[in-house]
Amino acid sequence: MTTSAAIIGGGIGGLATANYLIQHGWTVDVFERAAALPDTGTALGMWPEALAALDSIGAGDAVRAIGSQQRRGAIRRVDGSTIANINSHRGTAVLISRPPLLRTLAEGLPDGVVKFSSPIATIDDLAGYDVIIGADGVNSRVRTVVAGQQVDPEYLGVSALVGWAPGETDTVAETWGEQRIFGISPRDGNRTNWFAAYREPVDADIPAHPAAFLRSTFGHWHADVRDILARFDEESIIHYRIKQMPKLDSYIRGNVALIGDAAHAMTPNLGRGACETLVDAATLGAALVEHGVEGGLHKYDRKRRKHTQRLVTGARIMNRLALSTRYTGLRDGLLRAAVQIA
Repeated sequence: MTTSAAIIGGGIGGLATANYLIQHGWTVDVFERAAALPDTGTALGMWPEALAALDSIGAGDAVRAIGSQQRRGAIRRVDGSTIANINSHRGTAVLISRPPLLRTLAEGLPDGVVKFSSPIATIDDLAGYDVIIGADGVNSRVRTVVAGQQVDPEYLGVSALVGWAPGETDTVAETWGEQRIFGISPRDGNRTNWFAAYREPVDADIPAHPAAFLRSTFGHWHADVRDILARFDEESIIHYRIKQMPKLDSYIRGNVALIGDAAHAMTPNLGRGACETLVDAATLGAALVEHGVEGGLHKYDRKRRKHTQRLVTGARIMNRLALSTRYTGLRDGLLRAAVQIA
């Protein structure tokens, strides 16, 4: 008898989980409210754990071929001086932007598995499936079912603008200062990825003219930042407000499970959000295949909940450190010591 799964959300987690289960004989339907895969999105760092998850569904080599490999990075001050150099001792990270990652995951699925323009109003409509997986992001509706009440992500008073600039770069760096962050990294397609994070009031409006806002806010920073401001593609700019999830008591209830941002949305400061979503997908898939529905869901929750919740806390701490204007000398010294240990 074939086991079936309904996955709500056709993003990274939903597509990766569908790949894993289908490759192990499951019947899977992915319900995605959007009409198609997105053609915009920032670069994502695939650390070794995420690459291993991609390998488990046969997508790792394709991601390595598309992405940019990176072992080293730096954290810098507004004047361009170095706070800390970061060298990865755990293996090479691969930087890939969201659109080709999603395309790679979608190409591994049979036609018709992903049902676009198919929002799910209530999971009662999915009663015939053995497992229901909420991969529906930071504003998840499935989370209310699992938690037994509405649990909303917390806005941290920090917004971000992200985009790309034409041309390649070998720079992987974040610049910290003035309660702001500006990051630069390579991305596929002969482009440079960038992001800018800044504090703002909870009720602040989205900048009406983001390019002008960026140039007035960061235009006095060091030469690498000014170079990006001079050549970025204004049409590529995306604004979002940074949120994190409070701790849930469980990622499962009955035959329903949460993965990715629906369960543990975190600030981007550790670069772990997409990685942990992929690890969720592989862990949940393996647990269901090896232990069946009930045992597999409980095993997934035990393996992933506390670990990801610690990462949420760690990302929040890093966010506060990066945006701090107090005790920066002590912060910088501790940061240098920490990256040497890591």
